[in-house]
Amino acid sequence: QVQLVESGGGSVQAGGSLRLSCAASGRGFSIYRMAWFRQTPGKEREFVGSTWSGRTDYADSVRGRFTISRDNAKNTVYLQMNSLKPEETAVYYCAAGVPAGPGRARGTYEYWGQGTQVTVSS
Repeated sequence: QVQLVESGGGSVQAGGSLRLSCAASGRGFSIYRMAWFRQTPGKEREFVGSTWSGRTDYADSVRGRFTISRDNAKNTVYLQMNSLKPEETAVYYCAAGVPAGPGRARGTYEYWGQGTQVTVSS
């Protein structure tokens, strides 16, 4: 069993930066693929990026601006977001799942955090 708690959300102006954190409790953190998704009202939860075994993957819309990192000693994964855009206003979720399976698919991830709101104003 893994519990995930996100933090670091807030309000920022367009072009600004935020860093989200996701702290995991439970054992075996290092074996999990960790990912970030985001969701706006009325839309499906969409993949932002993931990390596992030293590799990262990003949605095309965020590649080059967002960076995922993890600290296995601290059971924490981070999402550094730069050059934020108003359309990226959403609730951002952290997720943990088994490494096998499509990294961009929501179904790969068994554990989810409660989400943290990110608001980008123009």
